Order: sequence, then structure tokens, then C-alpha cells
Amino acid sequence: MPIGEFGGAPPEATEAAPVLTTPLYWMYEMGQASLNPLRAMSDATKLLFQNPLNPLAHTDVGKSIAASCELFERTTRRYGKPEWGIKDVEVAGMRVPVTIQTIWERPFCKLLHFERMVARPPRTPQPRVLLVAPMSGHYATLLRGTVEAFLPNHEVYITDWADARMVPLSAGRFDLDDYIDYVIEMLQFLGDNVHVVAVCQPSVPVLAAAALMETSRDPHVPLSMTLMGGPIDTRRNPTAVNNLAQERGIDWFRNTVITRVPFPHPGFMRDVYPGFLQLNGFVSMNLDRHIDAHKNLFRHLVEGDGDSAQKHREFYDEYLAVMDLTAEYYLQTVDTVFVKHALPKGEMTHRGKPIDLSQIVRIALMTVEGEKDDISGLGQTEAAHALCSSLSADKKVHYVQKGVGHYGVFNGSRFRSEIVPRISDFMQNAAQGRKLHVVSRRPNARSAVD
Repeated sequence: MPIGEFGGAPPEATEAAPVLTTPLYWMYEMGQASLNPLRAMSDATKLLFQNPLNPLAHTDVGKSIAASCELFERTTRRYGKPEWGIKDVEVAGMRVPVTIQTIWERPFCKLLHFERMVARPPRTPQPRVLLVAPMSGHYATLLRGTVEAFLPNHEVYITDWADARMVPLSAGRFDLDDYIDYVIEMLQFLGDNVHVVAVCQPSVPVLAAAALMETSRDPHVPLSMTLMGGPIDTRRNPTAVNNLAQERGIDWFRNTVITRVPFPHPGFMRDVYPGFLQLNGFVSMNLDRHIDAHKNLFRHLVEGDGDSAQKHREFYDEYLAVMDLTAEYYLQTVDTVFVKHALPKGEMTHRGKPIDLSQIVRIALMTVEGEKDDISGLGQTEAAHALCSSLSADKKVHYVQKGVGHYGVFNGSRFRSEIVPRISDFMQNAAQGRKLHVVSRRPNARSAVD
């Protein structure tokens, strides 16, 4: 089952050792190792039948053999973490280089800053945006298009979550409470005048973090938060992903999808929801579409349509790259969000303390949904507005993008042309509103924001 948006179960649910799936990861590793010689042979065969000096390379038979070899290698390969590949960006009509720096780090996450090497800073400071990437199977690079869309007019930071199989047991646990702590720490680290954008799954922990910061009167609360396609209340228009959690129950997930990281990975013996099982869930949701895509790749390779073949490679290099999630995080999230609906019911807690969304009064809220979203149904993200009952109406914005599904909420042409401009306007208005509020509250004092 793909985590889709979110998952969860109580932390104590993972204390018992997995029984049914303990050998599963080990068998997967053995299978990968056994295929290495075949992949090497396949690569050699492909090179042979692509060599222009080979007369068969120019025949349909030779091209078909080379295409078959590439498909075999690509469908059996383990895909590593993709590169960001963002080298430059256009700012104010000029191409400027971009450097990616790690500015904050914990065992399960790095905070990356996409620094634009502009010769002269803009006269009006551009919004500082913390993008909270999903921790739901794919790497943060899945939001490459999201980053590229914000970069020209924003200072962009993003959460780069770690693959759990690469984190040693000595680093400790990581659950939903830790996720919320990380978000709060990053916002405090970035300081004032920051806008936070939660893409899909992080909508719940970001909203919870905002409530906790407001409750403690934290001075570093973000100016605004934008929740995009997130499962705030999965009782509204439940999708197949939502219904599966209700039907199966948390014990099924614990006994079916949780296994242990095998040697020699750094996370040896850590309980995880492994990436290869998640990938199986992702693919099975739209199996026919993926089969057709690979049939088309074969045809493009035989016909010599290099551009179409390269687009397929780029998409699947990203889509098939998956990471392991810690068992405690996955189970706690499935239970909290999909099974118990704890946040919309007012029953969610953080380290034993209740999360009260009515405490949110300073942070402007925008929600974005896709008309055809089949993972987070329409209304699930919008539910945040009713839950933030103390937030004034002039600090709330909701937008539904027509004609897009889940992925189109944060990537693609409509995201760039229609969603990003609206989010930018919302951020600017939120920043101005915060500034005016501070000035009007302390008319005889110089504003800290000024």
C-alpha cells in the first residue's frame, strides 16, 4: 500500500518484532544480487547491437534486441537518489548560478538552501520559503519542478529527508512527533519572515507544528503556511488510499509491510517500511498506465525517437527511486491520520500535549487542491480552514486548480502558470498584513519587522 499522503499507528505498535516480513528485505537483496550478472550481460548485449559497426544494429531485429536489453536493465535496477540538477535560474531577466548548501542537519533530515548567486540583491526582499517535502517514499527531488517554479522570485529552502536504511540504529527512532519537532526547529533556525509550504503529506505535521508554536507564543512562527493537496481530514471525499487504511486496520500494516534492514546497509536491523514495497504499491495503483509507458519506450527505442525515450528515462529515474521509512513514523502516521482522524477530531497530541488548532491566530493560511486529485480528495485540505477557528477570514485563502490531479497540484505547467503566482500574491499579502498588524499594535514603537 502506498503511503500516498500519510500513514500512522501508535509508536508502541512497532515495539514487537515483525514476524511475517522479517526475511522479506533479505530475500529482496538476494534477488538484486543474483540479477547483477544478468544486468551486466544485458548491458554488453545492448552495446553490441547499438554499435554502428555491427550490421545488425541497423536492422529492426538488432534495434529490438537493444531495446529489450535496456528495458530489462531498467525494470530490474535499484534506482539511487536522483541529483537535483538545478544549476542556474533566471532572476530579473538574467541567468544566475545556483548553489545548493546544507545549512541545518539532523540524523533524519537536512535543510537545503538553493542560493542564487545574484550580483545585486533585489531592492524589495523576496519571500523566504521553506518547502516541506513529503516523507512518503520518494526523495525530495520529486519536488524539483516545485523548487524551479519558486526560485526566480523566492529564496527557497527545502527539507531533504533521509533514507531510513542509511541511518544507523544508534541515531535513535524517528516518528511523527519527531517530524513535528524537526519542522519547529527548522522554522526557529530560519528565524523571522519565513513562509512555509507543505506539499501533500507534510500538511498535517506542519499544521500541528504551527499550532504548537502559536500555543507557546513562539516569536518565529511563519508569516504564512500553504497546504497543498494534504490529508487534513480524510473523512471528506475519501479515496481508495484512505479507504484501504480503514478496511485493513493498523495490525495488518504492521504485520504485512514492516521488515528489517539487512546487512550491510548502515541502518542494519532498523524496522522500516521498505521502498521496494512502497514502489509496488505506487505502480499497482496505475499498472496499466506503467505497462503502456514501457511499451511506448520499447517502440521509441526501435524507431529511434530519442527525445521521447529520454523523457521516459527522466520521469522513471525519479519515479522509481524510493527510500525506506522508519516503521514507527509510518505506522503512527497511518493510525493518526487515516484511521483515527485525530487532527480534525481535536484528539491529536504531541508528546502527550494536545494540539489545539484554535490557537493559530498570526499565521495566514492558504490551501490548494486539485480538481481531479485521487489521493487527497477535494475538501480534505480545505478542512484546515474550519479547524483554525480563531484565524480571521482575511487571513484565509482556498484555491482549487481545475483539470489537475494530485501531481499537478505541485508540478507541471498549470502549477507554474496558475498556482505559483497565486501563492506568491498570498505570501506578499500575508507579509504586508503582518507588518501592518505589528505597527498598529505598537504605534509608538519601532516594529521589529521593520
